[in-house]
Amino acid sequence: MEGVRVLEVAQFTFVPAAGAVLAEWGADVIKIEHAEKGDAQRGLVKALGQDVVSKSSTFAPIMDGPNRGKRSIGLSLEKPESKRVLHELIRTSDVFLTNFLPNARARLGIELEDVRAINPDIIYTVGTGFAHSGPEADKGGYDATAFWARAGCADSVTPVGSEWVVNQPCGAYGDNIGGMTIAGGIAAALFARTRTGIAPTVDISLLGVGAWATQLNVNLALMAGGPLPKPDPRAGNVSNPLSGLHRTADDRWLSLVMLQPGRYWRDFCDKVGRPELADDPRFDSAEKLMANAREASGIVADIIRSRTKDEWVVAFEDIEGQWAVVQNTYEVGHDPALRGIGQIGDLVDAEGETRQLVASPVQFNQEAPQLKRGPLFAEHTDEILREIGLTDDELLDLKIAGAVT
Repeated sequence: MEGVRVLEVAQFTFVPAAGAVLAEWGADVIKIEHAEKGDAQRGLVKALGQDVVSKSSTFAPIMDGPNRGKRSIGLSLEKPESKRVLHELIRTSDVFLTNFLPNARARLGIELEDVRAINPDIIYTVGTGFAHSGPEADKGGYDATAFWARAGCADSVTPVGSEWVVNQPCGAYGDNIGGMTIAGGIAAALFARTRTGIAPTVDISLLGVGAWATQLNVNLALMAGGPLPKPDPRAGNVSNPLSGLHRTADDRWLSLVMLQPGRYWRDFCDKVGRPELADDPRFDSAEKLMANAREASGIVADIIRSRTKDEWVVAFEDIEGQWAVVQNTYEVGHDPALRGIGQIGDLVDAEGETRQLVASPVQFNQEAPQLKRGPLFAEHTDEILREIGLTDDELLDLKIAGAVT
């Protein structure tokens, strides 16, 4: 994306995460923040019950994550004096990226027709909560509402008889998935512009991303003519003893997903030290193994419960079937597979301290991206204004007028 400029007028994570991905791919992403208030997400001090700002520096994963590698300009779009700057930035950009609602876009002069009047070749991109048009186009949403609740994710993971609905597993879960989706849409739109000379618009909703994530279940429900029955996770897999979650001796969990039990059964039995089970007349063929899956699943559960997680990691090191440890987020941050390819990368914060963030998952030529911190509020205002040709006196006038900071 080197040579591509993205102009971002967006807050929180869903759409800014797309700008972060594009910046990681080499784009010059200029983030417009309100000259006084900045991105509203800068005002959050706690999330998931945790402090989101480092006590020793300005590093804040809640901001540095979705804003890595960008440049920030403080610009009050509601002030007439800001229009010259806004229009010049639009004129020199390839992509306009926003999650502002239609009324706000119209009031600030950043609707499609406003932006295209200045730059007809710009890729105009909007991330919405529910839809780009129709009765809910003006309705705001977060991933907890549009992606998780409305799109069927929450209901799908909430067990029958539960006293509460299961929350998203992680903060900004749907936002980050959606941001990657937007980045892919923008890449396709840039490719289309190169091939056809016509710049398409890009519209992506959190509800749409959530529906795509749950599409298998949604599609099956449509075919069945009603909501799918919920399986009881405590009952195990009724047809495959090598697919399911199992508790270890130290109360950790392993996920077995060996979808061809007949193929993997003998190797599994050898690795767990029970080779006789492979020739047990109840389990000595794929058909018998599936027919007696409940009995076999109980045996597998007892076997897994007999050793610790670390012992199984050693025992299953070269097993052919597919399995994984159920890791916590700290373990994910130290996962050797991720660290081995630079998926967990270092960056230097504004105070010069080395920090770490998860990199976006796409790699080109098997090279890890070079991570850069997110910008401080309005950190690059003077730099950007000088790039578009403003003199120091003009810059000062804009500051006095409150149009920039």
